[in-house]
Amino acid sequence: MTGGAGRIRIAPSLLSCRFAELGREVREVDAAGAEWIHVDVMDGHFVPNITIGPLIADAVRGVTSRTVDVHLMIERPERYVAEFAEAGADVITVHAEASVHLHRTLDMIRGLGKRAGVALNPSTPLSAVEEVIDGIDMLLIMTVNPGFGGQAFIPQSVDRVARARALIESRRPGTIELQVDGGVDRSTAPMLVRAGATVLVAGSAIFGHPGGGAAGVRAIRAAVEGVSWKGGGG
Repeated sequence: MTGGAGRIRIAPSLLSCRFAELGREVREVDAAGAEWIHVDVMDGHFVPNITIGPLIADAVRGVTSRTVDVHLMIERPERYVAEFAEAGADVITVHAEASVHLHRTLDMIRGLGKRAGVALNPSTPLSAVEEVIDGIDMLLIMTVNPGFGGQAFIPQSVDRVARARALIESRRPGTIELQVDGGVDRSTAPMLVRAGATVLVAGSAIFGHPGGGAAGVRAIRAAVEGVSWKGGGG
């Protein structure tokens, strides 16, 4: 893991790709240097949208050796953790708001040999993860309200990411990825990296780029080139 001053990971969100050309889209961003592939799973209950399941995660695993990053925006995620692990997920993230027994769910993910992440909605206090921070590999700060792609970035998120980085550094410096998801593009990515983000999830800014997904990855990479966490000595 990185504490904020290392290489920034770009994670294209498949929520914005053309599913009829899923394999090609994944291969394109993979070849462009995207380190992670972000798979958004929604159930129509926790968020007002329904998306994909383990079969898509398995299909993604079949066309890339990159990190498959599964974000479960579903109620009672513990019911499906094993299925996504079997489908080939490397990182499985659950929402603190969606799992009553969060500690147990994280133990389940790690017990399956996967990296465990906790996601927080914009209105959920950072204190929601303090009691489980010793059992996570990643903290995901939502920078929009989850459920749909293409939403406007919440400006207050930059300060929130900085506070999340401070929490990580006070408890487990250099060991937890800090991911951001929502409204990430060439203009917001540098601010988020300076605040301490290490993994940038971007959907429409990548797959909706006029030059295609590869150009979208390169544009965000260029935007954060030379940028580092301001508290990390860079």
